[in-house]
Amino acid sequence: MRPGLCLLGPAGEVALGRLNRDVYVAIVLLVLCGVFFTASFDVRHIDYGILMPAAWPRIILGALSILSVIYLVQSLGRGAPVDPEPFSIAGVLRKYRNPLWCYGLFLLFLLTLEFLGMLIGGVLFVFCLLTAIGGATKRNLVVHALIAVIMVGAMWALFTYALGVIFPQGEIITNL
Repeated sequence: MRPGLCLLGPAGEVALGRLNRDVYVAIVLLVLCGVFFTASFDVRHIDYGILMPAAWPRIILGALSILSVIYLVQSLGRGAPVDPEPFSIAGVLRKYRNPLWCYGLFLLFLLTLEFLGMLIGGVLFVFCLLTAIGGATKRNLVVHALIAVIMVGAMWALFTYALGVIFPQGEIITNL
């Protein structure tokens, strides 16, 4: 039997120290899904004729719960990771470089949203994020630019024209 699979230690106690962090994350996700699913019963029922207002949140929470259970099962099978590197700030920054880029660039996107608007800011955000995570070779820059313009432009057009959602226009382009 692998080390992370058995929850009981040799003396019968629960060996929680042998579990990896993913097990705890999966359990927290499952608890949050349960809390949010329970809260979905407090959504006011307005008859729009097709679907109850709480239907989509419950569908999404159901899918997230299924994925969290899969995550928990896989995490239990992995066991505790071995950390050969001692703790250091440089090690943490190196290990979490991609999530830090995501959070930092998203914060910058939010701070510039009022000035740049959703379309220009979204294209710049996606391009910068792809470049920060995927590398900045000449070929990658072209691919990242195409992905950013096409995907953000398509999503912006879909939400603006098909669904009637009004996004911030920004100060640069004011009459789209």
